[in-house]
Amino acid sequence: MLKKIAASIISTIILGSLVACSQSNAVDKNNQAASAGQKKVDTLVIAYLPNEAKEELAEARQGLAKDMEAALHVKVKEFLASDYNAAIEAMRTGKADIANFGPLSYSQAHERANAEPLVTPALDGKIENSGYYSYIIANAKNDKVNSIADLKGKKFAFVDPNSTSGNLVPSFEILKAINDSKLTFEDLHTNGKFFESVTFSGAHQNGLQAVAKGDIDAAPVASDIFEREVEAGRVNKNAVKIIFKSPLIPGSPIAIRGDLPEDLKKKVKDFLVKYDNDKYFADFVGQKQGEKIRYAPIDDSAFKGIYDLRKKFSL
Repeated sequence: MLKKIAASIISTIILGSLVACSQSNAVDKNNQAASAGQKKVDTLVIAYLPNEAKEELAEARQGLAKDMEAALHVKVKEFLASDYNAAIEAMRTGKADIANFGPLSYSQAHERANAEPLVTPALDGKIENSGYYSYIIANAKNDKVNSIADLKGKKFAFVDPNSTSGNLVPSFEILKAINDSKLTFEDLHTNGKFFESVTFSGAHQNGLQAVAKGDIDAAPVASDIFEREVEAGRVNKNAVKIIFKSPLIPGSPIAIRGDLPEDLKKKVKDFLVKYDNDKYFADFVGQKQGEKIRYAPIDDSAFKGIYDLRKKFSL
């Protein structure tokens, strides 16, 4: 795949040659440069986090890929990441070109893989209507867990070290609520320090199901995933209760590798902003009856608060 940096070097060499060549040679070189600049990326790989890599979402993912192929005239493949870090590394190493990130994993990919945000889901496609929440849920039958304070000594499962609503935000909110200057971020993730036992479930859906079944006492889950799982009937809403709801979190972005050709990045963004597929947004994003969720453009400045929290916890 021709990268932007390679194109820049080639263009510089060609332009340097033009100065020293005759007019006819200059024309030839110019044509060569044009040909090089017009070389197209023929395949795009979209990376999906474990939450989106679930089998029940395969039809929605494949539908998007098919529509993107038709619109952009490129082959679109998927990379189903085993964890959040795998998606970041796939983009860093050029194995993935586009990724559905959470805000935290996006900010890490921005620094490590030159990721650029394109769009985020938003009601009516308006950025001011974007964002989601981190819920902390407990089993509905467990009358001993009704608040963050009740979590001490319980069994808890975060989602992934690089999850925003499944680790970063709930960790911050728990530490803030407990207000114990001796309790650290690391303590919160160590057995016996605050929780009786603490682990990572790997995906929001896994923690949700574990709580519903009573295998663990509590877990965080992204509000959009919670609502999508309830709407689809994959979890009984009456089996769990929400004991905490965070402040609004910036919308999860779809990001693209920054070293791809500028015209291609623009085409991908335009395609996503204009994408008008009710079934996709219902099945993949969680659009409810009577709603219209579409993609809205978003930029890096929207994630300043996430960068600040990362700095606070040295993540």
